[in-house]
Amino acid sequence: MANDVNLSGATRTNLLALQRTTDLIARTQERLSTGLKVNSAIDDAIAFFQARSLSDRAGDLSVLKDDIDQGVSAVETAVAGIEAISDIVEQMKGIALSAKSDADTTNRSKAAIQFNDLRNQLNNLANDASYKGNNLLKASPANLKVTFSEDGSSTLTISGVASDASGLSIAAAVNNFGADANIDTAINDLDSALTTLRSTASTLGSNASVLSLRLDFTANLINSLEEGAAKLINADLNEESANLLTLQTRQQLGTIGLSIAQQSEQSILRLF
Repeated sequence: MANDVNLSGATRTNLLALQRTTDLIARTQERLSTGLKVNSAIDDAIAFFQARSLSDRAGDLSVLKDDIDQGVSAVETAVAGIEAISDIVEQMKGIALSAKSDADTTNRSKAAIQFNDLRNQLNNLANDASYKGNNLLKASPANLKVTFSEDGSSTLTISGVASDASGLSIAAAVNNFGADANIDTAINDLDSALTTLRSTASTLGSNASVLSLRLDFTANLINSLEEGAAKLINADLNEESANLLTLQTRQQLGTIGLSIAQQSEQSILRLF
């Protein structure tokens, strides 16, 4: 066409090289500003979607990690409740033994009242050992299910154990502890309750240990996934900074080269 401008080969070559250098500078500046060498699927589809897959899994596991952490707290609450209930049972046993060694019926009657008061406190404690609505110790205990994997295939179900007075088979003081037989029955019940409580504490402690291990494992796995995603898309800022300096130098040289090519063409025109 009449309005077309024809460029010489040297000018066109220098101009294209300068444009490529300018594009590379823009890309490098973007990497430095975002900290990412892969900002979209256009940059590197494989790396972009692999990183997203790792990040998505890390996000799913983060939700599970929070649930595991809450599960640890729920079990620790139950363990603390068991320890407190055991202390009350020990006090009740002490009262019963003290009553047995005292033949005075009035004193035995007072001991029976103290015994029953502690039994009521034991029931209150079992009912209060709740964490976010989960109570593993009350008369009708809940079961706690904790999920470890995204697909729900890996779980741990912690069964609650009724640890109130009825659940532990601790009856109220019979006949105001009037007879040694009444006290002996109470002591036997208390000994049996302590054995049950120790077994429950051991089981809950073991479950809490498993949850803590899974919590640490999940936290480390999330960290590994996030690091893996970062390796795929994060830019090396030191390398990109060096690249920018190199490209800027190349751009300056390209500009000089383009200027020289144009000067050569102008020199030819001066011949006419």
